[in-house]
Amino acid sequence: MRPRLRLFVGSDEPETLAFPEPEVSMKLGELTRILADAIIWDRTWVSDFADEDVKVSADLHEILSLYSQMRPSA
Repeated sequence: MRPRLRLFVGSDEPETLAFPEPEVSMKLGELTRILADAIIWDRTWVSDFADEDVKVSADLHEILSLYSQMRPSA
């Protein structure tokens, strides 16, 4: 019987090595200054990243959540 050849295209097992995305830290003041400028100038990259998750501390999240629920004053 003649051996059957098959095309090898990679491992039969799923890739288990996952590299986490690198994280960097920056001051909130620097981030808000950059974002404010980019929003004023209507930079496309702001909308490109609009669905990205951002990690914030629990206390900052609490403040932001409360602020977003406040009614504007008359």
